[in-house]
Amino acid sequence: MTPLRQQVYLYLEDNQRWLPRLLQLAIALLILANVAAVILESVARIEAQYAEQFVLFERISVALFSLEYLLRLYSAPEHPAFAEARSPRVAYLLSPMALVDLIAIAPFYLALFINVDTRILRVLRLLRVFKLARYSASLELLGTVMRKEASSFASALFVMLIIIIFAASGMYAVERHIQPEHFGSIPAAMWWATVTLTTVGYGDVVPMTALGKAFGMLITLAGVGMAALPAGILASGFSRELELRRERFSEQVQVALADGHLSDDERDALDDSAEELGIPDEDAAALLERAQQNKKCPHCGGHL
Repeated sequence: MTPLRQQVYLYLEDNQRWLPRLLQLAIALLILANVAAVILESVARIEAQYAEQFVLFERISVALFSLEYLLRLYSAPEHPAFAEARSPRVAYLLSPMALVDLIAIAPFYLALFINVDTRILRVLRLLRVFKLARYSASLELLGTVMRKEASSFASALFVMLIIIIFAASGMYAVERHIQPEHFGSIPAAMWWATVTLTTVGYGDVVPMTALGKAFGMLITLAGVGMAALPAGILASGFSRELELRRERFSEQVQVALADGHLSDDERDALDDSAEELGIPDEDAAALLERAQQNKKCPHCGGHL
């Protein structure tokens, strides 16, 4: 084990010491500042007035993000998630967060070799906001839920696509002679079908015939349930994941209380675990209190 490599890893990942925490906070603030800069650059007057400052800030940010990327690559063999891989650094490079880190700096280096529209680069730079997932338990929780429920989301989107095609085909059959500019083909009618099924209802395209309106009513009613389906999947996924994390935290509490005493180091470790798992402080305190109340002496069977 290389001491320097281990130190680099601890400075990047350790949440128990104040200096790594301060470093992580600084990186998170830099990410937010970059997002704000990209937004402000889209205002022509501000971009013209502070063009040099924006360029300087971009160069400094890319230098810091590049340094972070290289340090994480260097310390990848110390990371538990990659340590057992045949090539820990390759495993890290292919991980989702490493790809996000790469996307955060790629636009700058891309512009050095390829003449790319600055508007496209600006949009790509906005993707740096996804780096916050590493420093936010809430975003990490959302990513975990989205990953676990990917098949459910895919099924819901597939059903939605079928209904959109059905709705567009029906409106094409009913309205194509009345409004050929809007319903002259099934692909053209898919705009109305999508807007109606998602219950957005811009109102720019509406059926004119009685049959078209009746059909539109049915599609709108179907859209109410379809629009709620992804939200329901996400909500149930959040509930299951939070319950799993509470159970994991409860197991850690039971281990800490195995000797009937909770030391300061064990309490700090539990606090860090609750933060990493995204469990609110109130819930963590309630789980710890419940475990302490239910803890019994192995000799007399009385509550400790």
